[in-house]
Amino acid sequence: MNDQKADLIIIGGGVGGCAAAIAAARMGRSVIMTEETDWIGGQLTSQAVPPDENKWIETHGGTKTYQDYRSRVRDYYRRNYPLTDEARANEKLNPGGGGVSALCHEPRVSVAVLNEMLAPYISNGRVIILLEHKAIAADTEGDRVRNVTVHDIRNNAQRTLHGAYFIDATECGDLLPLTKTEYVTGAEGKSDTDELHAPDAAQPQNMQAFTCCFAMEFCPGEDHTIHKPEDYTFWRDYVPQLRPPWTGHLLSWEDTHPVTLQPRLSKFDPAATKRADMGRWNYRRIQAPENFMPGFCKGGITLVNWPQNDYWLGNLYEVSAEESAKHLRSGKQLSLSLLYWLQTEAPRADGSTGWKELRLRPDHMGTADGLAKYPYIRESRRIKAEFTVLEHHVGKAARQIFTGENCEECKAEFFPDSVGIGYYRIDLHPSSGGDNYIDVDSMPFQIPLGALIPKRVENLLPACKNLGTTHITNGCYRLHPVEWNIGESAGVLAAWCIDKNQSPRAVRANAESLTAFQRMLESFGVRLSWPA
Repeated sequence: MNDQKADLIIIGGGVGGCAAAIAAARMGRSVIMTEETDWIGGQLTSQAVPPDENKWIETHGGTKTYQDYRSRVRDYYRRNYPLTDEARANEKLNPGGGGVSALCHEPRVSVAVLNEMLAPYISNGRVIILLEHKAIAADTEGDRVRNVTVHDIRNNAQRTLHGAYFIDATECGDLLPLTKTEYVTGAEGKSDTDELHAPDAAQPQNMQAFTCCFAMEFCPGEDHTIHKPEDYTFWRDYVPQLRPPWTGHLLSWEDTHPVTLQPRLSKFDPAATKRADMGRWNYRRIQAPENFMPGFCKGGITLVNWPQNDYWLGNLYEVSAEESAKHLRSGKQLSLSLLYWLQTEAPRADGSTGWKELRLRPDHMGTADGLAKYPYIRESRRIKAEFTVLEHHVGKAARQIFTGENCEECKAEFFPDSVGIGYYRIDLHPSSGGDNYIDVDSMPFQIPLGALIPKRVENLLPACKNLGTTHITNGCYRLHPVEWNIGESAGVLAAWCIDKNQSPRAVRANAESLTAFQRMLESFGVRLSWPA
């Protein structure tokens, strides 16, 4: 069967895509969701990034379904893993004990949990998931998308998907150029946005680094040194050329502090018993031996998504297929070179070098090369939206200048068309245009409906970091719970518009419709504002 039809076609099975599918199916709508890899979950799974979250996520910092997802992750460990009695009884179990998140866990667990959340709708036929399918073309008529053609990678076939609404939940906004939806890339200029940290002129090719993440285990007394990567000499000797300057070699324990931009020296000791002494080892640790019964694991496992394997020498999209493949290969070589450096040349506190006991874990990534199935993408194509979130809406210093208020008293811009909330620092990693970190304070913010509505196209919605933000504000709208909220609200919006025979634009423009839609979101546990 080469043609399939559903109410809602979701291209991309990442965090936002899964949330959109659950939301639309819950409202009785049929959904076809495609995914380029063989794992749904995006950042959480195929990109291998434990959830970066706000400090209120356990109580009111995300939607009800996102908090349900988090509870299911913990329950999965309690049902299936040999936890210690103390870990099993811990309501806020952090399986890996990692410092970056209160829920550092194995990517495969999120795959299982997300499939579990979608299982009822797959069972009753409302949701069909097409794994290893990539969008390659689209047919449009006027301001509407008629269908999208996807390539079945596994069987080298094509099928055409027809729907009333289409959601772009791809990591790079791949559906936007295919559907001729207007979009922007890279950094906007001050003349366009008047943002505090924007460059003077637009830089469309200046995009944040991507990262090829990997998992490594500490196996005391064993030797797991990999073969020397082909590009190891280049990366060992590589000194970043950034503005402001990097501190020295990329493969070093000294790097640039993202906030102060001053040199900092990192610790690393997988054999340490105190977390403060572990340093980078504990940063994204996904398996903490102290949480499991003796004999279950060796020295624990960590996911490597560090400054040392951020790749900023080129981009993966808005370039030719050949150039994209070249940069992806180089990004993978950087990550393997980092591992080899850790195993052989990295300085240790005792004066020796290397930890040959570090073992690459391809089984945790579900790949042959040991690297994540898909690179961690921080920045996407972004729709030209009815409303664009700017730095002075959510950035602390920029908002103080914009409003004239004291920085300790000002709040983020209030959006009357809010469809959710989020919080994260404006955190931009070094970029392909040669910029060093931009990492500045933001404030708890809302997600405006206007940022989910393209200026022209009527039946396409974004479901992740491809909404109406800028290069700067993308830095705080791109993390897991915010992406989930964007996707969930987009899924509800598509189902609502089908039910009411309204366009997203009309919902936002009519006060009565907007209020009714927002009440629907709240009934599903989507918070529209932060508590005072």
